[in-house]
Amino acid sequence: MSTAIALRHIAFEDLGTLMPALAARRYDVRYLDAGVDDVRDIETCDLAVILGGPIGAYEEDRYPFLRDEMRVIEARLAAGLPTLGICLGAQLMARALGARVYPGAQKEIGWSPLRLSAAGARSSLGALGNPSLPVLHWHGDTFDLPAEAELLASTEITPNQAFAYGRHALALQFHIEAEPAKIERWLIGHTMELTAAGIDVAALRRDTATFGPPLQSLTAKVLDEWLNIH
Repeated sequence: MSTAIALRHIAFEDLGTLMPALAARRYDVRYLDAGVDDVRDIETCDLAVILGGPIGAYEEDRYPFLRDEMRVIEARLAAGLPTLGICLGAQLMARALGARVYPGAQKEIGWSPLRLSAAGARSSLGALGNPSLPVLHWHGDTFDLPAEAELLASTEITPNQAFAYGRHALALQFHIEAEPAKIERWLIGHTMELTAAGIDVAALRRDTATFGPPLQSLTAKVLDEWLNIH
């Protein structure tokens, strides 16, 4: 049985809608909690998913465990092992590949569509290119495109929304994994950020109820197509 390890930075940002696809492929799924668990097993597992969280990929002085995370991510990417990064996970992957990660011009929180590049339209993200199918964004930081990475998606606010690095690494700034039925955990857990950013929580809740289920129905397809290339 193949092993998938998810590196979790905050309890409610978990694998969410990715779990059915992993279960269908009979992955033995384990979580490691950032700053608590030894992350060295991530270096060699069959699949690593680096999840999101409310810290910066560049804040290793405040959160020293990020140095250990960077080391194992760098090792995985160099070894060509399947690695999926979401939000903070994508930023850590970008930084591990030598790109700059930094605060964006504004926070991007809410539902809006992706603009796929030609490469993105041909990739496993192709199903997300419909402008009537927005995805969930929830970030303040952004990253430069790493050298040798291929840009897959953008938004008006964030030019680098997704990239592929070879066939084995996929980095997504947006949240494909968030479960609509559990959005209250996000609204509670990120309440200070939402207030500071002036986000209309009621509107975000309504948009999640509208757009979340259609996105959830495509999550397994996106993950399956990406895993199929390995």
